[in-house]
Amino acid sequence: MILGIDLGTSMVKAALFDPDGECLAVAARRSSPTSYGQGRMEQDFEEIVNAVGEVMAEACSGRPVPRAIGITGQSDGLWLLDRDGRGCGRAVSWLDDRGNPYLQDWIDRGVFEAVFRRNGNAIFPGSHAPLMAAMSAAEPDRLALAHTASYLKDGILQRLTGARVTDTSDASLPFLDVVARDYDPEILRMLGLEHCRHLLAPVMPGPGQAFPLNAEGAALTGLPTGIPVHAGPFDLVACPIGAGVERPGEGLIIIGTTLACEVLVDRVDTSGPAVGMTLCMPQNDRWIRSMPATVGTATLDWILSLVGATHKDVDALLAESSPGSRGVTALPFFSTTGERAPFVDVRARGQLAGLSTATTRADLVRSVCESVAYAARECIEAAGLTGTLSVCGGGSNSITWSRMVADALQRPLSVARKPEVGARGAAMVAMDVVGIDYDRVSWTRPEGVIEPRRERAALHEAGFAHYREIVESARHLWHSPNRDLCHVPREKLPCPAT
Repeated sequence: MILGIDLGTSMVKAALFDPDGECLAVAARRSSPTSYGQGRMEQDFEEIVNAVGEVMAEACSGRPVPRAIGITGQSDGLWLLDRDGRGCGRAVSWLDDRGNPYLQDWIDRGVFEAVFRRNGNAIFPGSHAPLMAAMSAAEPDRLALAHTASYLKDGILQRLTGARVTDTSDASLPFLDVVARDYDPEILRMLGLEHCRHLLAPVMPGPGQAFPLNAEGAALTGLPTGIPVHAGPFDLVACPIGAGVERPGEGLIIIGTTLACEVLVDRVDTSGPAVGMTLCMPQNDRWIRSMPATVGTATLDWILSLVGATHKDVDALLAESSPGSRGVTALPFFSTTGERAPFVDVRARGQLAGLSTATTRADLVRSVCESVAYAARECIEAAGLTGTLSVCGGGSNSITWSRMVADALQRPLSVARKPEVGARGAAMVAMDVVGIDYDRVSWTRPEGVIEPRRERAALHEAGFAHYREIVESARHLWHSPNRDLCHVPREKLPCPAT
Protein backbone atom coordinates (compact mmCIF):
# COMPACT_ATOMS: atom_id res chain seq x y z
CA MET A 1 0.00 0.00 0.00
CA ILE A 2 1.04 3.60 -0.70
CA LEU A 3 -0.50 6.51 1.20
CA GLY A 4 -0.98 9.93 -0.38
CA ILE A 5 -1.81 13.01 1.72
CA ASP A 6 -3.34 16.14 0.17
CA LEU A 7 -3.46 19.23 2.40
CA GLY A 8 -5.99 21.32 0.49
CA THR A 9 -7.13 24.82 1.31
CA SER A 10 -10.48 23.58 2.60
CA MET A 11 -9.97 19.83 3.12
CA VAL A 12 -7.28 17.51 4.46
CA LYS A 13 -7.40 14.13 2.72
CA ALA A 14 -5.59 10.80 2.86
CA ALA A 15 -5.88 8.31 -0.01
CA LEU A 16 -4.60 4.73 0.17
CA PHE A 17 -3.53 3.18 -3.13
CA ASP A 18 -2.74 -0.40 -4.04
CA PRO A 19 0.28 -1.27 -6.26
CA ASP A 20 -1.82 -0.83 -9.44
CA GLY A 21 -3.00 2.65 -8.49
CA GLU A 22 -6.49 1.67 -7.38
CA CYS A 23 -7.69 3.91 -4.56
CA LEU A 24 -8.86 1.66 -1.74
CA ALA A 25 -9.83 4.29 0.83
CA VAL A 26 -10.17 8.05 1.22
CA ALA A 27 -10.54 9.86 4.52
CA ALA A 28 -11.18 13.60 4.79
CA ARG A 29 -11.53 16.35 7.36
CA ARG A 30 -12.60 19.93 6.71
CA SER A 31 -9.99 22.56 7.56
CA SER A 32 -10.91 25.87 5.99
CA PRO A 33 -9.29 29.26 6.45
CA THR A 34 -11.07 31.60 8.84
CA SER A 35 -11.93 35.11 7.72
CA TYR A 36 -11.18 37.86 10.22
CA GLY A 37 -12.52 40.64 8.01
CA GLN A 38 -10.67 43.28 6.00
CA GLY A 39 -9.34 40.56 3.68
CA ARG A 40 -7.52 38.65 6.46
CA MET A 41 -7.58 34.87 6.13
CA GLU A 42 -5.79 32.59 8.59
CA GLN A 43 -5.55 28.88 9.41
CA ASP A 44 -4.74 26.94 12.56
CA PHE A 45 -1.68 24.79 11.93
CA GLU A 46 -2.27 22.58 14.98
CA GLU A 47 -5.81 21.89 13.80
CA ILE A 48 -4.40 20.67 10.48
CA VAL A 49 -1.78 18.54 12.23
CA ASN A 50 -4.55 16.78 14.19
CA ALA A 51 -6.64 16.37 11.03
CA VAL A 52 -3.66 14.75 9.28
CA GLY A 53 -3.31 12.22 12.08
CA GLU A 54 -7.01 11.40 11.93
CA VAL A 55 -7.24 10.90 8.16
CA MET A 56 -4.06 8.81 8.04
CA ALA A 57 -5.31 6.54 10.81
CA GLU A 58 -8.75 6.22 9.20
CA ALA A 59 -7.50 5.49 5.67
CA CYS A 60 -5.09 2.81 6.90
CA SER A 61 -7.46 1.21 9.43
CA GLY A 62 -7.70 -2.55 8.94
CA ARG A 63 -5.27 -2.57 6.01
CA PRO A 64 -1.57 -3.42 5.58
CA VAL A 65 0.93 -0.79 6.71
CA PRO A 66 1.85 1.48 3.77
CA ARG A 67 5.33 1.07 2.32
CA ALA A 68 5.67 4.82 1.77
CA ILE A 69 3.81 8.08 2.44
CA GLY A 70 3.76 11.04 0.05
CA ILE A 71 2.54 14.51 1.05
CA THR A 72 1.32 17.34 -1.16
CA GLY A 73 -0.97 20.31 -0.55
CA GLN A 74 -1.61 24.00 -0.84
CA SER A 75 1.40 26.26 -1.21
CA ASP A 76 2.23 29.83 -0.25
CA GLY A 77 0.76 31.61 2.74
CA LEU A 78 3.04 32.11 5.73
CA TRP A 79 3.34 29.17 8.11
CA LEU A 80 5.59 30.43 10.91
CA LEU A 81 6.92 27.54 13.02
CA ASP A 82 9.17 27.37 16.06
CA ARG A 83 12.23 25.13 16.36
CA ASP A 84 10.05 22.11 17.22
CA GLY A 85 7.74 22.61 14.26
CA ARG A 86 4.87 24.12 16.21
CA GLY A 87 2.92 27.11 15.00
CA CYS A 88 3.88 30.62 16.10
CA GLY A 89 0.28 31.78 16.18
CA ARG A 90 -2.18 31.25 13.37
CA ALA A 91 -0.81 30.81 9.85
CA VAL A 92 -1.56 33.44 7.21
CA SER A 93 -3.42 31.86 4.27
CA TRP A 94 -2.46 32.41 0.64
CA LEU A 95 -5.95 33.95 0.29
CA ASP A 96 -5.00 36.78 2.70
CA ASP A 97 -4.59 40.25 1.20
CA ARG A 98 -2.40 42.07 3.74
CA GLY A 99 0.50 41.79 1.28
CA ASN A 100 -1.35 43.86 -1.36
CA PRO A 101 0.31 47.24 -0.64
CA TYR A 102 3.79 45.72 -0.57
CA LEU A 103 3.25 43.99 -3.89
CA GLN A 104 1.83 47.17 -5.41
CA ASP A 105 4.92 49.06 -4.24
CA TRP A 106 7.21 46.47 -5.87
CA ILE A 107 5.17 46.74 -9.08
CA ASP A 108 5.38 50.53 -9.06
CA ARG A 109 9.16 50.51 -8.46
CA GLY A 110 9.92 47.82 -11.07
CA VAL A 111 11.06 45.27 -8.48
CA PHE A 112 8.23 42.88 -9.34
CA GLU A 113 9.30 42.64 -12.98
CA ALA A 114 12.99 42.45 -12.07
CA VAL A 115 12.32 39.39 -9.90
CA PHE A 116 10.34 37.77 -12.70
CA ARG A 117 13.24 38.32 -15.13
CA ARG A 118 15.48 36.36 -12.76
CA ASN A 119 13.29 33.32 -12.06
CA GLY A 120 10.13 33.40 -14.16
CA ASN A 121 7.81 33.79 -11.18
CA ALA A 122 5.32 36.62 -10.68
CA ILE A 123 4.95 37.39 -6.98
CA PHE A 124 1.35 37.62 -5.75
CA PRO A 125 -0.04 38.97 -2.44
CA GLY A 126 -0.45 35.59 -0.74
CA SER A 127 3.09 34.38 -1.37
CA HIS A 128 5.97 34.43 1.09
CA ALA A 129 7.56 37.73 0.10
CA PRO A 130 4.63 40.17 0.54
CA LEU A 131 3.44 38.38 3.68
CA MET A 132 6.95 38.48 5.19
CA ALA A 133 7.12 42.18 4.41
CA ALA A 134 3.73 42.76 6.03
CA MET A 135 4.67 40.70 9.09
CA SER A 136 7.99 42.53 9.45
CA ALA A 137 6.11 45.82 9.59
CA ALA A 138 3.08 44.83 11.69
CA GLU A 139 4.24 41.94 13.91
CA PRO A 140 8.05 41.92 14.07
CA ASP A 141 8.06 40.23 17.49
CA ARG A 142 6.10 37.28 16.13
CA LEU A 143 8.45 36.99 13.18
CA ALA A 144 11.40 37.06 15.57
CA LEU A 145 9.98 34.06 17.48
CA ALA A 146 9.86 31.90 14.36
CA HIS A 147 12.55 29.40 13.40
CA THR A 148 11.06 28.63 9.98
CA ALA A 149 8.85 30.42 7.47
CA SER A 150 7.47 27.11 6.28
CA TYR A 151 5.06 25.78 3.70
CA LEU A 152 2.20 23.63 4.96
CA LYS A 153 3.36 20.26 3.63
CA ASP A 154 6.86 20.90 4.98
CA GLY A 155 5.48 21.75 8.41
CA ILE A 156 3.56 18.47 8.42
CA LEU A 157 6.72 16.59 7.35
CA GLN A 158 8.58 18.15 10.28
CA ARG A 159 5.90 17.05 12.73
CA LEU A 160 5.90 13.50 11.35
CA THR A 161 9.66 13.02 10.97
CA GLY A 162 11.53 15.94 12.55
CA ALA A 163 13.05 16.99 9.19
CA ARG A 164 13.23 20.73 8.45
CA VAL A 165 13.44 20.93 4.65
CA THR A 166 11.52 22.11 1.62
CA ASP A 167 11.41 21.01 -2.02
CA THR A 168 12.15 22.95 -5.19
CA SER A 169 8.50 23.29 -6.24
CA ASP A 170 7.38 25.17 -3.12
CA ALA A 171 10.59 27.20 -3.02
CA SER A 172 10.31 28.24 -6.68
CA LEU A 173 8.26 31.33 -5.85
CA PRO A 174 9.53 33.80 -4.88
CA PHE A 175 13.17 33.30 -3.82
CA LEU A 176 14.58 30.43 -5.90
CA ASP A 177 16.94 30.42 -8.84
CA VAL A 178 14.85 27.81 -10.67
CA VAL A 179 17.73 26.72 -12.92
CA ALA A 180 20.43 26.38 -10.22
CA ARG A 181 17.65 25.24 -7.81
CA ASP A 182 18.87 27.16 -4.80
CA TYR A 183 17.92 30.45 -3.15
CA ASP A 184 18.91 33.57 -5.07
CA PRO A 185 20.36 36.13 -2.61
CA GLU A 186 19.83 38.91 -5.15
CA ILE A 187 16.07 38.35 -5.09
CA LEU A 188 16.06 38.62 -1.31
CA ARG A 189 18.08 41.82 -1.59
CA MET A 190 15.78 43.38 -4.20
CA LEU A 191 12.76 42.67 -2.01
CA GLY A 192 14.44 44.02 1.12
CA LEU A 193 14.06 40.66 2.88
CA GLU A 194 17.68 39.65 3.53
CA HIS A 195 16.86 39.66 7.25
CA CYS A 196 14.45 36.75 6.64
CA ARG A 197 16.98 34.46 4.93
CA HIS A 198 17.54 32.42 8.12
CA LEU A 199 13.83 31.50 8.14
CA LEU A 200 14.02 29.63 4.83
CA ALA A 201 14.35 25.87 5.14
CA PRO A 202 17.11 24.05 3.18
CA VAL A 203 16.05 23.08 -0.36
CA MET A 204 16.33 19.38 -1.20
CA PRO A 205 17.86 18.75 -4.65
CA GLY A 206 15.97 16.85 -7.36
CA PRO A 207 13.02 14.81 -6.13
CA GLY A 208 14.35 15.09 -2.57
CA GLN A 209 14.46 12.29 -0.04
CA ALA A 210 12.18 10.43 2.34
CA PHE A 211 12.51 10.55 6.12
CA PRO A 212 11.40 7.85 8.59
CA LEU A 213 8.23 8.36 10.59
CA ASN A 214 9.37 9.18 14.12
CA ALA A 215 7.82 8.50 17.51
CA GLU A 216 5.78 11.71 17.51
CA GLY A 217 4.49 10.92 14.02
CA ALA A 218 3.64 7.38 15.03
CA ALA A 219 1.72 8.61 18.08
CA LEU A 220 -0.21 11.07 15.91
CA THR A 221 -1.15 8.60 13.17
CA GLY A 222 -1.21 5.19 14.85
CA LEU A 223 1.28 3.87 12.27
CA PRO A 224 4.60 2.22 13.19
CA THR A 225 7.82 4.22 13.20
CA GLY A 226 10.23 3.91 10.29
CA ILE A 227 7.80 4.25 7.35
CA PRO A 228 9.48 6.52 4.74
CA VAL A 229 7.69 9.87 4.43
CA HIS A 230 8.25 12.23 1.50
CA ALA A 231 6.95 15.81 1.19
CA GLY A 232 6.68 17.39 -2.20
CA PRO A 233 5.97 18.52 -4.74
CA PHE A 234 3.10 20.83 -3.79
CA ASP A 235 -0.31 20.46 -5.41
CA LEU A 236 0.22 22.54 -8.56
CA VAL A 237 3.05 20.16 -9.50
CA ALA A 238 1.71 16.95 -7.93
CA CYS A 239 -1.54 17.14 -9.93
CA PRO A 240 0.04 17.06 -13.42
CA ILE A 241 2.16 14.12 -12.26
CA GLY A 242 -0.95 12.31 -11.03
CA ALA A 243 -2.77 13.19 -14.26
CA GLY A 244 -0.03 11.70 -16.44
CA VAL A 245 1.34 14.93 -17.95
CA GLU A 246 4.75 13.75 -19.14
CA ARG A 247 5.75 15.43 -22.43
CA PRO A 248 6.64 19.11 -22.89
CA GLY A 249 3.68 21.03 -24.27
CA GLU A 250 1.06 18.88 -22.53
CA GLY A 251 -1.18 20.63 -20.04
CA LEU A 252 -3.63 20.37 -17.19
CA ILE A 253 -6.49 22.52 -15.94
CA ILE A 254 -7.23 22.19 -12.23
CA ILE A 255 -10.70 23.52 -11.43
CA GLY A 256 -10.07 23.90 -7.72
CA THR A 257 -10.02 26.78 -5.27
CA THR A 258 -7.44 28.09 -7.71
CA LEU A 259 -8.08 27.75 -11.44
CA ALA A 260 -4.62 26.44 -12.27
CA CYS A 261 -3.84 26.21 -15.99
CA GLU A 262 -0.49 24.51 -16.50
CA VAL A 263 1.88 23.30 -19.20
CA LEU A 264 4.98 21.11 -18.84
CA VAL A 265 8.07 22.81 -20.31
CA ASP A 266 11.73 21.87 -20.77
CA ARG A 267 13.24 25.35 -20.47
CA VAL A 268 12.84 28.48 -18.36
CA ASP A 269 11.64 31.50 -20.32
CA THR A 270 11.69 34.87 -18.56
CA SER A 271 11.32 36.99 -21.69
CA GLY A 272 7.54 37.22 -21.91
CA PRO A 273 4.99 39.15 -19.85
CA ALA A 274 5.77 39.13 -16.13
CA VAL A 275 2.97 36.79 -15.12
CA GLY A 276 2.46 33.21 -13.91
CA MET A 277 4.76 30.75 -12.22
CA THR A 278 7.71 28.63 -13.30
CA LEU A 279 7.72 25.70 -10.88
CA CYS A 280 10.46 23.10 -10.60
CA MET A 281 9.48 19.51 -11.33
CA PRO A 282 11.31 16.65 -9.59
CA GLN A 283 13.39 16.22 -12.77
CA ASN A 284 16.13 18.84 -13.07
CA ASP A 285 15.28 19.61 -16.73
CA ARG A 286 11.52 20.02 -16.39
CA TRP A 287 9.31 22.82 -15.08
CA ILE A 288 5.59 23.55 -14.87
CA ARG A 289 4.58 26.83 -16.45
CA SER A 290 1.52 27.66 -14.38
CA MET A 291 -1.14 30.34 -14.69
CA PRO A 292 -2.93 29.95 -11.33
CA ALA A 293 -5.90 32.31 -11.56
CA THR A 294 -7.82 33.14 -8.38
CA VAL A 295 -11.15 32.48 -10.14
CA GLY A 296 -11.74 28.79 -9.36
CA THR A 297 -14.36 27.08 -7.25
CA ALA A 298 -14.22 29.89 -4.68
CA THR A 299 -15.87 32.05 -7.34
CA LEU A 300 -18.61 29.47 -7.83
CA ASP A 301 -19.05 29.21 -4.06
CA TRP A 302 -19.60 32.97 -3.88
CA ILE A 303 -22.31 33.11 -6.54
CA LEU A 304 -24.04 30.01 -5.12
CA SER A 305 -24.18 31.62 -1.68
CA LEU A 306 -25.55 34.79 -3.26
CA VAL A 307 -28.45 32.98 -4.95
CA GLY A 308 -29.11 30.54 -2.10
CA ALA A 309 -27.92 27.36 -3.84
CA THR A 310 -25.38 24.61 -3.15
CA HIS A 311 -22.95 22.52 -5.18
CA LYS A 312 -25.54 19.80 -5.72
CA ASP A 313 -27.70 22.38 -7.57
CA VAL A 314 -25.00 23.40 -10.07
CA ASP A 315 -25.77 21.09 -12.99
CA ALA A 316 -29.52 21.76 -12.73
CA LEU A 317 -28.98 25.54 -12.63
CA LEU A 318 -26.64 25.42 -15.63
CA ALA A 319 -29.28 23.47 -17.54
CA GLU A 320 -31.98 26.04 -16.70
CA SER A 321 -30.11 28.81 -18.51
CA SER A 322 -28.79 28.73 -22.07
CA PRO A 323 -25.35 29.16 -23.66
CA GLY A 324 -24.49 32.83 -23.38
CA SER A 325 -26.46 33.08 -20.12
CA ARG A 326 -29.24 35.02 -21.88
CA GLY A 327 -27.04 38.06 -22.25
CA VAL A 328 -25.62 38.12 -18.72
CA THR A 329 -21.83 38.42 -18.59
CA ALA A 330 -19.45 38.14 -15.68
CA LEU A 331 -15.90 38.92 -14.66
CA PRO A 332 -14.97 36.33 -12.02
CA PHE A 333 -12.34 38.34 -10.11
CA PHE A 334 -14.00 38.19 -6.69
CA SER A 335 -10.88 37.54 -4.57
CA THR A 336 -9.80 40.36 -2.27
CA THR A 337 -6.22 39.75 -3.43
CA GLY A 338 -7.14 40.65 -7.02
CA GLU A 339 -5.82 38.51 -9.86
CA ARG A 340 -2.46 36.84 -10.50
CA ALA A 341 -2.92 35.18 -13.92
CA PRO A 342 -2.95 35.76 -16.83
CA PHE A 343 -2.23 39.26 -15.48
CA VAL A 344 -1.28 40.57 -12.05
CA ASP A 345 -3.47 43.27 -10.54
CA VAL A 346 -4.25 43.63 -6.85
CA ARG A 347 -7.16 45.93 -7.78
CA ALA A 348 -8.92 43.39 -10.01
CA ARG A 349 -12.56 43.01 -9.04
CA GLY A 350 -15.50 41.04 -10.38
CA GLN A 351 -18.65 42.23 -12.03
CA LEU A 352 -22.00 41.07 -13.39
CA ALA A 353 -23.46 42.90 -16.38
CA GLY A 354 -26.40 42.62 -18.74
CA LEU A 355 -28.87 42.19 -15.88
CA SER A 356 -32.59 42.86 -16.16
CA THR A 357 -35.75 42.00 -14.27
CA ALA A 358 -35.93 38.87 -16.44
CA THR A 359 -32.53 37.63 -15.21
CA THR A 360 -32.74 34.41 -13.18
CA ARG A 361 -30.42 32.95 -10.62
CA ALA A 362 -29.59 30.26 -13.20
CA ASP A 363 -28.39 32.99 -15.58
CA LEU A 364 -26.14 34.41 -12.85
CA VAL A 365 -24.61 31.02 -12.05
CA ARG A 366 -24.12 30.14 -15.70
CA SER A 367 -22.55 33.51 -16.50
CA VAL A 368 -19.98 33.03 -13.73
CA CYS A 369 -19.21 29.47 -14.87
CA GLU A 370 -18.83 30.65 -18.47
CA SER A 371 -16.49 33.44 -17.36
CA VAL A 372 -14.31 30.91 -15.51
CA ALA A 373 -14.23 28.80 -18.70
CA TYR A 374 -13.05 31.84 -20.68
CA ALA A 375 -10.46 32.61 -18.00
CA ALA A 376 -9.23 29.01 -18.37
CA ARG A 377 -8.85 29.49 -22.13
CA GLU A 378 -6.91 32.72 -21.70
CA CYS A 379 -4.64 31.18 -19.05
CA ILE A 380 -3.89 27.90 -20.81
CA GLU A 381 -3.05 29.76 -24.02
CA ALA A 382 -0.76 32.11 -22.06
CA ALA A 383 0.96 29.09 -20.51
CA GLY A 384 1.91 27.85 -24.00
CA LEU A 385 -0.17 24.71 -24.49
CA THR A 386 0.78 22.76 -27.62
CA GLY A 387 -0.13 19.18 -26.68
CA THR A 388 -2.96 17.26 -25.09
CA LEU A 389 -4.96 18.71 -22.21
CA SER A 390 -6.30 17.05 -19.04
CA VAL A 391 -8.68 18.29 -16.35
CA CYS A 392 -9.08 17.57 -12.63
CA GLY A 393 -10.18 19.29 -9.43
CA GLY A 394 -13.44 19.57 -7.54
CA GLY A 395 -15.07 21.68 -10.23
CA SER A 396 -14.52 18.90 -12.78
CA ASN A 397 -17.02 16.78 -10.84
CA SER A 398 -19.67 18.85 -12.58
CA ILE A 399 -19.81 17.23 -16.01
CA THR A 400 -21.83 20.20 -17.29
CA TRP A 401 -19.19 22.71 -16.19
CA SER A 402 -16.35 20.54 -17.55
CA ARG A 403 -18.13 20.29 -20.91
CA MET A 404 -18.54 24.08 -20.86
CA VAL A 405 -14.75 24.42 -20.44
CA ALA A 406 -14.15 22.02 -23.35
CA ASP A 407 -16.59 24.04 -25.49
CA ALA A 408 -14.92 27.35 -24.58
CA LEU A 409 -11.47 25.98 -25.44
CA GLN A 410 -12.70 23.87 -28.37
CA ARG A 411 -10.29 21.19 -27.18
CA PRO A 412 -10.89 17.67 -25.88
CA LEU A 413 -10.28 17.26 -22.15
CA SER A 414 -8.93 14.01 -20.73
CA VAL A 415 -10.44 13.48 -17.29
CA ALA A 416 -7.62 12.60 -14.88
CA ARG A 417 -7.94 9.33 -13.02
CA LYS A 418 -10.02 9.77 -9.89
CA PRO A 419 -10.08 10.15 -7.01
CA GLU A 420 -7.49 12.46 -5.43
CA VAL A 421 -5.22 13.37 -8.34
CA GLY A 422 -2.89 15.42 -6.12
CA ALA A 423 -2.52 12.66 -3.54
CA ARG A 424 -1.92 10.22 -6.42
CA GLY A 425 0.91 12.41 -7.72
CA ALA A 426 2.42 12.68 -4.24
CA ALA A 427 2.26 8.88 -3.86
CA MET A 428 3.97 8.41 -7.24
CA VAL A 429 6.85 10.73 -6.37
CA ALA A 430 7.23 9.01 -3.00
CA MET A 431 7.53 5.65 -4.78
CA ASP A 432 10.12 7.11 -7.16
CA VAL A 433 12.18 8.40 -4.24
CA VAL A 434 11.93 5.20 -2.19
CA GLY A 435 12.60 2.96 -5.20
CA ILE A 436 9.26 1.15 -5.54
CA ASP A 437 8.53 -0.09 -9.08
CA TYR A 438 5.09 0.68 -10.52
CA ASP A 439 3.34 1.09 -13.88
CA ARG A 440 2.99 4.84 -14.55
CA VAL A 441 0.54 4.25 -17.40
CA SER A 442 -1.75 2.24 -15.13
CA TRP A 443 -1.52 4.78 -12.32
CA THR A 444 -2.45 7.69 -14.60
CA ARG A 445 -5.06 6.02 -16.86
CA PRO A 446 -7.69 8.71 -17.68
CA GLU A 447 -11.34 8.28 -16.75
CA GLY A 448 -12.47 9.35 -20.22
CA VAL A 449 -12.43 12.24 -22.68
CA ILE A 450 -14.84 15.18 -22.91
CA GLU A 451 -15.16 16.25 -26.54
CA PRO A 452 -16.04 19.87 -27.37
CA ARG A 453 -19.31 20.49 -29.19
CA ARG A 454 -18.25 21.88 -32.54
CA GLU A 455 -21.67 23.39 -33.15
CA ARG A 456 -20.98 25.83 -30.29
CA ALA A 457 -17.58 26.96 -31.56
CA ALA A 458 -18.78 30.23 -33.09
CA LEU A 459 -20.85 31.15 -30.02
CA HIS A 460 -17.93 30.62 -27.65
CA GLU A 461 -15.46 32.33 -29.98
CA ALA A 462 -17.64 35.43 -29.84
CA GLY A 463 -18.15 34.98 -26.09
CA PHE A 464 -14.41 34.75 -25.49
CA ALA A 465 -13.74 37.85 -27.60
CA HIS A 466 -16.36 39.77 -25.60
CA TYR A 467 -14.86 38.49 -22.34
CA ARG A 468 -11.45 39.83 -23.38
CA GLU A 469 -13.01 43.20 -24.27
CA ILE A 470 -14.72 43.66 -20.90
CA VAL A 471 -11.58 42.57 -19.02
CA GLU A 472 -9.55 45.25 -20.79
CA SER A 473 -12.23 47.87 -20.15
CA ALA A 474 -12.43 46.92 -16.49
CA ARG A 475 -8.65 47.04 -16.02
CA HIS A 476 -8.72 50.71 -16.97
CA LEU A 477 -11.57 51.41 -14.54
CA TRP A 478 -9.89 49.56 -11.64
CA HIS A 479 -7.13 52.19 -11.76
CA SER A 480 -9.29 55.25 -12.35
CA PRO A 481 -8.56 58.04 -9.82
CA ASN A 482 -12.31 58.38 -9.36
CA ARG A 483 -12.45 54.83 -8.01
CA ASP A 484 -10.34 55.88 -5.03
CA LEU A 485 -12.34 59.03 -4.46
CA CYS A 486 -15.66 57.20 -4.34
CA HIS A 487 -14.44 54.29 -2.21
CA VAL A 488 -14.14 54.72 1.56
CA PRO A 489 -12.33 51.79 3.26
CA ARG A 490 -14.52 50.15 5.87
CA GLU A 491 -12.12 50.92 8.69
CA LYS A 492 -12.37 54.66 7.86
CA LEU A 493 -16.14 54.90 7.89
CA PRO A 494 -17.42 57.21 10.62
CA CYS A 495 -18.74 55.58 13.77
CA PRO A 496 -22.54 55.65 14.15
CA ALA A 497 -23.93 58.25 16.52
CA THR A 498 -24.49 57.06 20.07
